[in-house]
Amino acid sequence: MPAVPSDFRPSTHELPPRSRRLFGKWWRRQSPARQDRFATLGPLVSVLLFLAAIIAAFWYLRSEELEREHESVKRDTEVTQQQIRLRLIENQEQLVRIAREITTRAIDQDEFLGQASTFTRERPEVVSLTWLASNRTPAASYLSPSHTFNGSRYSEAPVAPPAAAGTVTKSEPEWAFEAARDLRQPVYSRTYTTVNGQHVFQVQVPLIDRSAFAGTVVAEYSVEALLRYFVPTEVANRHGMILMDANDRVLASTTSRGMLKNSERPSIFHDIPVAPVGNGLILRGLGYRTSIGLISNTLFWMVAALSVLTVWMLLGTWRHMRRRLQVQSALVAETNFRRAMENSMLTGMRAMDMEGRITYVNAAYCSMTGFSEAELIGKLPPFPHWPPDRMEENRRLFEQELQGRSPAGGIEVKVMRKDGTTFDARMYVSPLVDAKGHQTGWMTSMTNITEAKRIRDQLSASHERFTTVLEGLEAAVSVLSVQQGELLFANRSYRLWFGADARGHASLAGEHGDDSLPPQPDGDDSVDNLSGLPTQELTEAGSDPREVYIESLDKWFDVRARYLQWTDGRLAQMLIATDVTARRRAEEQAAQQAEKAQVTSRLVTMGEMASSVAHELNQPLAAITNYCNGIISRVKANTIETPDLLAVLEKTSKQAQRAGQIIHRIRAFVKRSEPQRQPAQAREIVEDAVELAMIELRRRNVGIHTYVAQRLPLLMVDPILIEQVLLNLLKNAAEAIDNAKLPPSRRNLELRVIPRHTPEEGGVIEFSVTDSGPGLKEEVLGRMYEAFFSTKSDGLGIGLSLCRSIVESHRGRIRAENLYNGPSVVGCRFSFTLPVETTPSANH
Repeated sequence: MPAVPSDFRPSTHELPPRSRRLFGKWWRRQSPARQDRFATLGPLVSVLLFLAAIIAAFWYLRSEELEREHESVKRDTEVTQQQIRLRLIENQEQLVRIAREITTRAIDQDEFLGQASTFTRERPEVVSLTWLASNRTPAASYLSPSHTFNGSRYSEAPVAPPAAAGTVTKSEPEWAFEAARDLRQPVYSRTYTTVNGQHVFQVQVPLIDRSAFAGTVVAEYSVEALLRYFVPTEVANRHGMILMDANDRVLASTTSRGMLKNSERPSIFHDIPVAPVGNGLILRGLGYRTSIGLISNTLFWMVAALSVLTVWMLLGTWRHMRRRLQVQSALVAETNFRRAMENSMLTGMRAMDMEGRITYVNAAYCSMTGFSEAELIGKLPPFPHWPPDRMEENRRLFEQELQGRSPAGGIEVKVMRKDGTTFDARMYVSPLVDAKGHQTGWMTSMTNITEAKRIRDQLSASHERFTTVLEGLEAAVSVLSVQQGELLFANRSYRLWFGADARGHASLAGEHGDDSLPPQPDGDDSVDNLSGLPTQELTEAGSDPREVYIESLDKWFDVRARYLQWTDGRLAQMLIATDVTARRRAEEQAAQQAEKAQVTSRLVTMGEMASSVAHELNQPLAAITNYCNGIISRVKANTIETPDLLAVLEKTSKQAQRAGQIIHRIRAFVKRSEPQRQPAQAREIVEDAVELAMIELRRRNVGIHTYVAQRLPLLMVDPILIEQVLLNLLKNAAEAIDNAKLPPSRRNLELRVIPRHTPEEGGVIEFSVTDSGPGLKEEVLGRMYEAFFSTKSDGLGIGLSLCRSIVESHRGRIRAENLYNGPSVVGCRFSFTLPVETTPSANH
C-alpha cells in the first residue's frame, strides 16, 4: 500500500471518534448568538473571498490577454524578420556568385549589366547593382527602372557617427567599401538617406582575384521596398510593422504615420534586429489592446463564481479525498515508471557512496555482469566483476573515480561476467548530487563496446586496404582542403611526380597550367571563395575532364576534379590525374599526317586539272606572242606610231598579268603551310575558289551560278582549307554533269552561301553546291566519306574524306542529298555549315 504524504491533514469527517466528540462538545458549549455569528461569518468570508477571486480573475484575464497579444506581436515580428533575413541571405548568395564570375572573368561589363537587369527585375527591393573597381570607381552600374533617383549614385551625405576633431567623416558607402576591403567578406552598411529622401542601405561583396582585392559588387536596398514586399498579408492585417535605425528613427512603416502620433498609439510593441544585416536596422511590431466589455459582465461572472463556490464547499470533503487518491496514484505511477525506465535501459547504471560501496545497480548492469542485485549491493573493492589479472589496473582507475579525476570521455575497461568470460566496456563517472546540492556519492554508467570495437577494427582494416589500392594506381590522386589549402592525401604516383606539397595539385587544378588551354567552366582558380557556402551541390556534381600540360615534367595529364566532404567535415577537392602524354603525341602525329594528306589532295586536284591549267595559260601566252610578232613586223616596216605601240604594249602587259595571276593562284593553293585560322569573309573565299574552279568548268563546258548573301558575319577559319573543300565539291559536280553527257541546257551547277540558324548548331553559314547530274546511289551515300572509297575508276578516295575532316575540324557539318522530281533523281546537293563569330562584321 502506498505511503501517506507527510503533509496530509485529515478532514473533520475522518477524525477519530474521540476528536469528533470533543468538537461536538465545543460546538454545544457555544451560545446560539455565537453559533449564528459563526454560521454567518462562514458564508461572508466565502463571499469576500469570491469577490477577491473575481477581481483577481479579471486582472488575470487582462494580463493574460495582454501577454497573448504580446506573444502574437512577437511571433509576427519574428516571421517578418525571417522573411527579410532569408531574402537577404538568398540575394547575398547570388551576389557572391556574380562576384565569383567577375573574378574568374566569366562575365564582362555587358554581361554584368544583363545579369544585373535580371537580378533587379526579380528582386524589387534592390534599387541598383554596381560593380566597383578597387579605387571605388564604377566599372558598370545598373539602376532598377522601378526606382527613380535624382543626382549621382554616390553623392549621399555622410551619416556615420560624429567623428573626432581633425578626422574626415565618411559616408556609409565608403565605410562599407573599406570594411569589405579589409574583412574580405560581404558587409552591410547602415541606412542612409538619398538625395530624394528615400532610405536605403548597401551590401558590398568583395571581389577577390587571387588573394588581391579587386573591388566590390554593390547592391543597394530600399528599406521601404523590403517592408512592402516581405511583410506577409496576414501579418500586416493583424499588426503594424515599422523599420527603424539605431536612433529609433522610423524609416518605413506598414501603418499611417498619423496613427503613431495620436491617442491610439500602440500599447504593445516588440523590437528585433534584422539579422544577419548587423547594421543597426531594427524591425518593430505594433499591437493594440482589444479587451472591452469585461467589466459589464463582472456581476454575471461573480454570481456564477459564487454558485460554483457553494457547490465546491458542499463537495469539499469529496474533492479532498479524490485529490488525495490522485496524489497517491501519481506517486505510485511515478515510482513504477522510474523503476521500469531503469530496468529497460541497455546502459548499466551503478551508484556508490563516498566510500566506494555499491548502493544501487539496475537490471542492465546485472545482465551485463551476470551477478544479481544482492551479490553486488553493499560490496567494496575488489568487486566480483573485476578480472583477476587486472586487479591493480582496476584499483588505480577506481581511485581516480573516488577522487573525481575520471576523464570526461570515459574509460575503457575489461569486465568479467559471472561465468568467467570477459567483454570490453566503456564507463562514465559523474558525481551523484541530492536535491539540496550535496554530493552523496558517484554514479557510473557502463556500455558494452565489444561490437563497436570490432567494427572499428574492421574499418581500420578496410581503410588500409583502400589506401593500398590507391597507392597502386598509375594515376596521381590528391585531396586538397579548399579553405586552408592543405594537402590532405596524396598517393604514390602523385608523390613520385610532384613531391609531398600542394603545388602539384594547384598546377593540375589549372592555377599554373598551360595558358593555351581553353578556360574551364568549373575554373578552380576561385575555389577558396567557396568557403562558407552550401556544399551539397558541389559534392553531388563532378566537373568535366580536361587536359593539363606540366612543363617541368614535359607531360600531359587528363585531370578530373570533384568536391567532397572530408572526414572532419571540411570541403575538399579531389583530383585524379592520368598521364596521357603518349596519346597526345599520337594525336599530334595524326594531325601532321592529316595536314600532309590535305596538301597531297590539293596536289592531286591540280594534277587532274593540269591540262585545263595548260589550256588556260595558253590563251594569254598566245596573245602575248601574237602582240609581240605584230609589233616586230610593224617596227621593221616602220609603219607603227607611238600611240599604237603603247596600246599594243598595254594589252601585252594585261595578258602577262593574267597569266601571272593564274600561276599565283595555283601556287597559293598547293603551297604547304601550317593551318592558320583567321577572320575571313565568306565572299572572298568563294571568289578565290570559283576562280580556280573556272579552269575545270570551262574545260568541261559547265556553267556556274553563284549567290552569296549580303551582310554575312565573319568566319574564324583557315581560308585555304575551306577553298579546298569548295573546289573539291565544284570539281565533283562538274565531273558528274560531264560524265552523264547532259545536254547544254542542264550543264549548270549552283553555289549558294546563306546564313542559317538551327537548334542543334545555332548560328551558322551554309555553303551548298547543287548540280543537275544523275545523283548518288543509296549505298554510295552511306560510304562516300570512308577513306579510300571512290566511285571513280582512277579516284584515290581521299577527297570527300578530307572534306569531312576539314569541316568537322572547324566545328561544322557536311551532308549530301539527292534531289527528286517525283520518283526520278534530278540532281544532287552537297552542303556544309560553319559556325559564325560572335563579333559583328563590316557590311558587305
